[in-house]
Amino acid sequence: MRLGVISDIHGNRVALAAVLADMPPVDGLVCAGDVVGYNPWHADCVDAMRGESEELPEGVPWPDEDVPTVMGNHDRAVVEDSPFAFNDMARAGVEHAREQLDEAQLDWLSGLPEERVECDGRVKLVHGHPDDPDHYTYPEEFGPELLDGEDVLVMGHTHRQHHEVYDEGVVLNPGSVGQPRDGDHRAAYAVLDLDELTVEDRRVEYDTDAVIAAVEDAGLPRQIGFRLTQGR
Repeated sequence: MRLGVISDIHGNRVALAAVLADMPPVDGLVCAGDVVGYNPWHADCVDAMRGESEELPEGVPWPDEDVPTVMGNHDRAVVEDSPFAFNDMARAGVEHAREQLDEAQLDWLSGLPEERVECDGRVKLVHGHPDDPDHYTYPEEFGPELLDGEDVLVMGHTHRQHHEVYDEGVVLNPGSVGQPRDGDHRAAYAVLDLDELTVEDRRVEYDTDAVIAAVEDAGLPRQIGFRLTQGR
């Protein structure tokens, strides 16, 4: 069984379309949270994860059913008055998402759990850390002690693509679809082979200029778009 693993889409519909178009054949898709925030297409990205997308680019295999997804800190901030410390860019993205999302989209977002287990207990999804959804678990903190019986632990939040394979299982961060921060501007995702317990880290180019223009048209801080060219 092969899974496409994504995280931290952050309202970047252009990057998500590029990832889905680039993804090789998989048996399913999972998402480690932060569907919304920063970039201007919050509704489109929520609808994609709900399997409710419309007016799609030709040839892109958008999901046709609900994608197993956990709640990220930006998702939570949109549906709750979250105390998470945001900078001006993050705060602007949250406010923009609240204005854009309709009741059904907000209901879907508010129903996301902080943790979920998929594939008959073999894959656990969290956003930040198994014990703290807001903790940034960077690659140097990866270790087999993070696993708790599952074969694969999937985390997001840091926007840094990395995985480690241990005797006990796999710890994986697929990186960020919509706002990488590991020095590589390309959209990040991973393909997980559950039969072999292997991970293929993948990157794909996308039209960052189109996102920069949309960010400016939406009245969002220009730095949101500019940083996409630098992967930071």
